[in-house]
Amino acid sequence: MATFPIIPPLIRDPTLTFFVVLLIILFAPIVMSKLRIPHIIGMVLAGIAIGPHGLNVLQRDASFEIFGQVGLLYIMFLAGLEMDMESVKRSTRSFLVFGILTCMVPFWLTYAVSVSLFGYGHAMSFLLGCIMASNTLIAYPIIGRYGLQKHPSVALSVGSSMISLFLALVMLAALVSRADGVAQMAQHTGLGTTAGDGMSMALFWVLFLVKLAAFIAGSVLFIPRLTRYFLRRYSDAVMQYVFVMAVMFFSAALTVLIDLEGIVGAFISGLILNRYIPKVSPLMNRIEFIGNALFIPYFLIGVGMLINVGAVFNGGNVVWVVLLIAFIGTFGKAVAAYASSLLFRLSQRDGNMMFGLTSAHAAGAIAMVMVGVRLNMVNDNMLNGVVLMILVTCIVSTLVTEHAAQAIVLSEKAHPVATKHKADDEKILLCVKYPEIAPQLVSLSILIRNQSLNRGLVALNVVYDDDQAPALREQGLQLLEKLQQQASASDVRMQTQVRLASNIANGIKHAFREFACSEIVMGMHVHTDVTPKFWGEFIQSLYNGLNRQIFLVRFVQPLATLRRIRVAVPSRAEMELGFYRWLERLCRLAGQLDCRIQFHGRKDSFKYIDEYIKSHHSSVRAEYTDMEHWNELPTLAADIAQDHLFVVVTARKGTISYKNAHDRLADELQHHFSGKNLMIIFPDQYGSPKEDGMSFTEAQHKEENSIYSTILHWIHKKRGSERGTTRSLSPPFKGRGRGGVCI
Repeated sequence: MATFPIIPPLIRDPTLTFFVVLLIILFAPIVMSKLRIPHIIGMVLAGIAIGPHGLNVLQRDASFEIFGQVGLLYIMFLAGLEMDMESVKRSTRSFLVFGILTCMVPFWLTYAVSVSLFGYGHAMSFLLGCIMASNTLIAYPIIGRYGLQKHPSVALSVGSSMISLFLALVMLAALVSRADGVAQMAQHTGLGTTAGDGMSMALFWVLFLVKLAAFIAGSVLFIPRLTRYFLRRYSDAVMQYVFVMAVMFFSAALTVLIDLEGIVGAFISGLILNRYIPKVSPLMNRIEFIGNALFIPYFLIGVGMLINVGAVFNGGNVVWVVLLIAFIGTFGKAVAAYASSLLFRLSQRDGNMMFGLTSAHAAGAIAMVMVGVRLNMVNDNMLNGVVLMILVTCIVSTLVTEHAAQAIVLSEKAHPVATKHKADDEKILLCVKYPEIAPQLVSLSILIRNQSLNRGLVALNVVYDDDQAPALREQGLQLLEKLQQQASASDVRMQTQVRLASNIANGIKHAFREFACSEIVMGMHVHTDVTPKFWGEFIQSLYNGLNRQIFLVRFVQPLATLRRIRVAVPSRAEMELGFYRWLERLCRLAGQLDCRIQFHGRKDSFKYIDEYIKSHHSSVRAEYTDMEHWNELPTLAADIAQDHLFVVVTARKGTISYKNAHDRLADELQHHFSGKNLMIIFPDQYGSPKEDGMSFTEAQHKEENSIYSTILHWIHKKRGSERGTTRSLSPPFKGRGRGGVCI
């Protein structure tokens, strides 16, 4: 091992140290992109250059220890948080087979070569096998450029990568726990290491499995309940982020207490929190932004500062050993990929894709080798070797994935993004007024929008043109500014407008056409002093005068805590023009929230719904329950839990799926679904709204309640008073007022 004179670093001031680190984080991706090398390698190389074994610009002080540990946990936490759990559940057998093969084949090859050719000990060989068994999806951004995210070989590679990483982490944890346990038992019993090892082998595995099972069971039972409780009661962005970080660190600390590695706890906590943090939510954006901007780069730079460059040049053996290990590990990944492609009857192009995505080693390898450094299992040669191996495998993975993606696109002649987006007119208009519910409308719109289109939202605040207009306009501007900030947190553009109008419905319709929108999202409120009518004063004029899709929503708890979506589908809904539009929006919502969606309706409609979901949203978990008559709608109220979203697909008068029972919808929703999460959908429907001309066959104004319903209500009330009862027409609900419609 090369020795270096002890020379003080060039920079010691903490402020300048942080400045130099930020410069590296800023310029490393720029330089590496010019060289077509993943920027993760640039961070490590920069750490080598400025570290004590390089130019000695910075000292690896306590800041690198603390930030580095946070970055290490962050890597594992994000791996669990970004995992597509539903894809794994849907194709469990395929994922398990490929995941086990891509983990075990390189593991045993590397282990055998390390023991037989290099003469490494069993513990070091086991650690090296764990490093080569895992892989990092370093080439995944290439997939996004070609629009192949949902390709079968890509989905299989992503799921199996997470399985192989998890298996490698468990084996690493077993190695660490065994080493610590043997040392402790040998110390307490006074026996030698060999004797202690022999006595504790069976006991170790029993205790290890019990501790691991207890930790997982406790986490699965405790963390989801605590998360739902917190997210329901606190919506502050900073508090939610701090809560998520607290869960991650607590889980990591708990695994350390039970003799497991903290990275295992961080990974498991990410898996558990996966469904509570939607991929396009502001919270997810903050988690990824802070980790990728600061903690993870700090960790990678700190790793580079540990590298002893002199050991590479002074020992020619290191390069040979590294190249051989990289070849053996990569060869094992290739065997697993092509064997799985043959087993699943996939093409050679798919096999190339699977090999390219699963052959790179980066974050997981660095995390594992750092565990070995802490346990004194890894020397300078091996540490330098792993870094060089990462560089080699990342280059191989990038080249193979790029070639495979091009081959798949050319063979299938698929450019789905260009053809699909050209005909899609999606543009969502949010009608907002009340600050307490407007953020929920923004969250819903972000979840149901088409991310690949990357179109912004339009937020509208309509103000009555009267004496109070100036003050209300100022309030509207302040509200829209806050909503813009919320949308920006999810990297979503938002146009805003405060509009003066003497008729609210007309103001919305005019803005709808000016912005060329495709649908409207509005909210239902509990302000009973606004109007006693369920639909409000203008909503009927709006949906009767506009034949485009309208969402009316009311949420009594955060969207991320919903566990099930219940949809009431009227008969002949599949014949409406907007059938697939509202179905697409609900599927996106269910997919983002990772919750089940249950449809109530007739089998004729189920056939079209099931076919669409299987072909366009195969990861969505859909269930179907027969509901022959619309009169059964009130009976669903008993089964709607507090964490369910009840969706009613209704229709305008004169359309195909309209029925007389829809006239009672307002009363039924008030009486039976008070205090529930509710969404009412008016879909796109045939016909042009008659708003410019007069017609003797079509009334210009429709009352919410007909005279017949008023007479029937009076008769029921009269009979109830004659019987001397105070029984209400509907079961009582407490804690929530009546819901009306607001903007």
